[in-house]
Amino acid sequence: MPHRLSPTTLAHLLLLAVVFVWGATFVLVKDALRDVSPLLFNLLRMALAFVALAVVNYRQLRHIDHYALRSGLIVGILLAVGYQFQTAGLARTTAAKSAFITGLVVVFVPLLTAIPALRPPNTHAPRWTTAIGAILAFAGLFFLTTPTGTSWQTLFLSVGTGDVLTLGCAVAFAAHLLSLAHTSTKVPTGQLATLQIGVAALIMAITLPIGGKPYVVYTPRLLIALVITGLLATAAAFTIQSWAQQHLPPTHTAILLTLEPVFACLTSFFVLHEHLGRRSLSGAALILTGIAFTELFPAGRSVPTYPI
Repeated sequence: MPHRLSPTTLAHLLLLAVVFVWGATFVLVKDALRDVSPLLFNLLRMALAFVALAVVNYRQLRHIDHYALRSGLIVGILLAVGYQFQTAGLARTTAAKSAFITGLVVVFVPLLTAIPALRPPNTHAPRWTTAIGAILAFAGLFFLTTPTGTSWQTLFLSVGTGDVLTLGCAVAFAAHLLSLAHTSTKVPTGQLATLQIGVAALIMAITLPIGGKPYVVYTPRLLIALVITGLLATAAAFTIQSWAQQHLPPTHTAILLTLEPVFACLTSFFVLHEHLGRRSLSGAALILTGIAFTELFPAGRSVPTYPI
């Protein structure tokens, strides 16, 4: 008889595959943005994900109450803001930098829980380890986004627009995770996932003119990027991660999630031939250390991490 994988082993493998897909999507999207405007790409991706989730979860969607609608509206708006900042920033920076800066979301989440009003139920205030992780991560951000010889006086002038937009995406995604932590236990997973993606698609349609005149050329690389980001990295990833985290300790999940920017860096090097200099690599290493420190030594019950 063939040997069956245990749920824990399968959860490790599936989550690792999801993390690899998330890392690779930075490169896919960066390449696809040569054929489509950033905000239009987001709209197409999210619309595809919404259709897929609506088909899968249509039974649950027949029993939506006012609380679910309100929750989906809040988390969907935050999700849309995060993606709009991320993709607009990715068009102006490298895929590797975008991934490492986006990874700061796991540092921002515990920092924001220092505010009692934002702290989810049964979640403790951040400990001193969070402060250390934040210091390491932000020191890494300084080295990653600024050229050699940058002084504190010229710090903000030397940081690229794409890096600033991506940092804004990390803050928005952190707020999104906290809002999910407040609502995910009260709303069925299928309803909340579908509603937030639908709201995000609607917000992206409304804000589309902000990015200038949209344009698109339907090429194979664009269609591949839309299918992978819309179906795999968004619709399927929400479902897979929700199942996998039921079978994994939080520390194992945290370690796997820190690999996302690593996968992004590797794929950007091999596919787009982007590379980080010695200073940027030092910054990336500090960010990874800060992320790992924050995730491996959380304060009490940690806020669940969702795909970004």
